Amino acid sequence: GVTYTARERRILGGISLEIEAGPRTVVLGPNGAGKSVLLRICHGLITPQEGQVRWHRSATAARPVRQAMVFQRPVMLRRSAAANIRYALNLHQVPRAERHRLAEVALARTGLTEVARTPAHHLSIGEQQRLALARAWVLEPEVLFLDEPTASLDPASTRAVEDIIWAIDRSGTKIIMTSHDLAQARRIAHEVVLLHRGRVVENTSAAMFFEAPESAEARAFLAGELL
Repeated sequence: GVTYTARERRILGGISLEIEAGPRTVVLGPNGAGKSVLLRICHGLITPQEGQVRWHRSATAARPVRQAMVFQRPVMLRRSAAANIRYALNLHQVPRAERHRLAEVALARTGLTEVARTPAHHLSIGEQQRLALARAWVLEPEVLFLDEPTASLDPASTRAVEDIIWAIDRSGTKIIMTSHDLAQARRIAHEVVLLHRGRVVENTSAAMFFEAPESAEARAFLAGELL
């Protein structure tokens, strides 16, 4: 029942949706469908005017779900690449000695070791996005929200970011990602949620979505006709 309105425009209109752990979920839809707002609400950055987000945990789990989010335009702190990662670890009260080791590991597995001491704002957009992923991944989130993480990247940088997403997925983190790139969705998605005008019009496996979509909106979206 999640509803969100901004400047008298309804962005999300009573969405009810259940996303399970495990399979990679890609949220598709044309510009203005409400994809980014949905992720921000799930991550807790925005509070819906109506409805609620519930996290299902075992009865014995006392701590909240560990989650992180990476945005379309990477958010960089004014410090080196390595210090960006150490800062995130510091916020999570990781001991100082361990911060340095974990930062080195995070930079290595995202191909950024050579720019460890480079100010983050001097990195290319592709490198910044990899650094944002490294900073999120080092916290070992159970759920990682990705808001069109390759929308501003060239093909080579897109491939590098997708390789990191695959690796994060293999490490056991649930991936929930927005995109309007159908080719990318085919490569990444296990399941697809299609939004249009602030409502869910299709929620199915990626195979069913691309081979036999049930809704008229999904068929129009795949044909490039959904505005």
